Amino acid sequence: MAATKSFTWGSRLPVLQTPRLTIRPLSESDVAEVFAVFSDPIVMRYWDGALMKSLDDAMRYIDHIHHGFRRREVFQWGIADSATHAVLGTCTLTQVSTIHQRAEIGFALRQERWGQGLGSEAVARMIAFAFETLHFHRLEADVDPRNERSIRLLDRLGFTREGQLRERYFMNGERQDAIVMGLLHREWSSAARLHENH
Repeated sequence: MAATKSFTWGSRLPVLQTPRLTIRPLSESDVAEVFAVFSDPIVMRYWDGALMKSLDDAMRYIDHIHHGFRRREVFQWGIADSATHAVLGTCTLTQVSTIHQRAEIGFALRQERWGQGLGSEAVARMIAFAFETLHFHRLEADVDPRNERSIRLLDRLGFTREGQLRERYFMNGERQDAIVMGLLHREWSSAARLHENH
């Protein structure tokens, strides 16, 4: 799927498409589905935010996402099933630096949709947007070393493990390490070409 070729900051995120997904801005009508993602303790096990307790939490979160985009600090999309239009999760470019041409990525997906390749599909499309449309040079991911699913996804997409930060977080009453993973534009281009040839 070709990436959007141009982007101008405005009031709304661009909509991205994949064969099975529509990666789109979140709206008030998505509150219940956003809550379903971020109130699940299994999904949130390695997330660096608090478990949502109410629909009001979800609405505030959506407002926070839009505010961050208007401030040119974050891109965060809802991952929606193109067939049902239901929001299954989110994918994010945060810590955006246009000066250094880099950002940090994040993603979350409803537990019942794990194992179907949807996370990889959404994140790959977001990466293509970051490199091909925003012309970023580098993307980073900060992952708990026990989060094997996310690490495997990032490995498949070409990320390199660059180091481990010991006891970086204090979440859920425990100290948590973080693995830093990075992907450069030239590595993504090479990986994309290799994928097309197989």
